[in-house]
Amino acid sequence: MAFSIEKREPGILLFTIERNEKRNAINYDVMQGLEQLITQADNPDIKAVVITGSGEKAFCSGGDLAVFHLLETKEEAYFMLSKMSKILYNLLTLPKPTVALINGAAIGGGCEIAAACDFRIARKGIKAGFVQGKQAITTGWGGGTIIAEKFPAFKGMKLLMDAEIQPIEFLYSDGFIDCLFDCDPMEAGEKFLENILKRDSNVLESYKKIWIRKWTESKLNERIEEEVRNCAALWESDAHHAYINSFMNKNQK
Repeated sequence: MAFSIEKREPGILLFTIERNEKRNAINYDVMQGLEQLITQADNPDIKAVVITGSGEKAFCSGGDLAVFHLLETKEEAYFMLSKMSKILYNLLTLPKPTVALINGAAIGGGCEIAAACDFRIARKGIKAGFVQGKQAITTGWGGGTIIAEKFPAFKGMKLLMDAEIQPIEFLYSDGFIDCLFDCDPMEAGEKFLENILKRDSNVLESYKKIWIRKWTESKLNERIEEEVRNCAALWESDAHHAYINSFMNKNQK
């Protein structure tokens, strides 16, 4: 299985990307798993959702280019990008607190998944970054729009436009990461959620819906759709295909 979903006491639904050999890159199976996660989270026994990756090397390295390099036209790219953007929007607007438990490197789309979560906690010493600009594309799963919604303009723009992998301590000081840990990841996650999990689930959902109403009224979903279409157009560019070919040739050596 490319993923696992586990209910943990007291009230945590844990999703783990189980593709350690691929640095927990996203493929269509993982997308299906995230859809299942969102469905299963619609349960009064679930108070919080935690997303992480297997192993210690990577939280998520973004989209699996070994799979997605076959997408050449903007129409083909749009199908994949739109599918994942809908998943992340549903994760963002899930009426439960969500945590990205970043146990290893978070690259590209991995940072988009983290951005869609309400909280981001990360292991000390790792690195993360929105590297899509180096690939001659933009964020395409809604991550850029979510960053624009959640973070000050100058910080969000710099984070996206630099397209650099940064030490996690820098991203903590910049506000992208909420908490750092150096213990067992699940222990850190449970400690971070300790007080939240003591609250009644109806209270938690009511608070989360304050932000959901804001995002609905500001037409966040429509703005994400525009991001998806822009990324799809860039996907079929010569510059992006040149990057993909270079990446694939390097990995085949």
